[in-house]
Amino acid sequence: MTPDPARKPIRKAVFPVAGLGTRFLPATKAIPKEMLPIIDRPLIQYAVDEAREAGIEQLIFVTGRGKTSIVEHFDTAFELEHTMSIRGKDLSVLEATRIQPGNLVTVRQQVPMGLGHAIWCARAVVGDEPFAIFLPDEMMVGSPGCMKQMVDAYNEVGGNLISVLEVPREEVSSYGVIAPGAKVSDTLTEVTGLVEKPKMADAPSNLIISGRYILQPEVMRTLESQGKGAGGEIQLTDAMARMIGSQPFHAVTFAGRRFDCGSKAGFVEATLSLALERPDMADDVRAIMKRLLGEG
Repeated sequence: MTPDPARKPIRKAVFPVAGLGTRFLPATKAIPKEMLPIIDRPLIQYAVDEAREAGIEQLIFVTGRGKTSIVEHFDTAFELEHTMSIRGKDLSVLEATRIQPGNLVTVRQQVPMGLGHAIWCARAVVGDEPFAIFLPDEMMVGSPGCMKQMVDAYNEVGGNLISVLEVPREEVSSYGVIAPGAKVSDTLTEVTGLVEKPKMADAPSNLIISGRYILQPEVMRTLESQGKGAGGEIQLTDAMARMIGSQPFHAVTFAGRRFDCGSKAGFVEATLSLALERPDMADDVRAIMKRLLGEG
């Protein structure tokens, strides 16, 4: 399929980071959960790195009270860099934290009314462009990254895309689930419907939405009039479901791994998995694991 030269590129990404992180209390009483480290990088850094790999230029953080450290992480730390420079320290370790001036924008979600409401808060910055959404809790590990795979698919088919993964049927009630239509390719499937956190018996498939989206700007107008859904919140899944039929909708099956870093067990799993892939620490971590398991 030949890409449409008139199709607007994906230049902007929204990161909803206003959540309270209550599952990680007391650690998140003073530190945003997005700033909790997976080894030596905060969780938000992995999502930002994924966005940049996909060619995204402008990062839009939807924040709340107590989230200023997220923005400061991507600011220039003059005192730190000056001191490191004087001491002959390598500054390249900070390279990933540098954002080009003007490419990071923050907006506030004053009231916690759900994911759909958080996305709607970014409407003025998104404007009339298609945009990506990253849920930093969902850590997606692959090469290329999840959003790069999605942008490549978007360049072929346009419209709206969501990342999906297959899970055991008994887990579907915890996620947004797609109703699959025709398969376009091995990794691209038409979406005919979306259901937020269905009962296992009512789920149209076991393909769950996995925290990455590319949406057309019309979703903002849909969210404008969106009523409350599951959990008494404004659900993004409900707004997307209303758009199906009026615009192309596809699911991209991510070729990689997902870690649910919104849960403590998932956070530990991500840390261990990435540590075991690091040449500078893999042997030490294996030795520690063997010792803890009584195998050493």
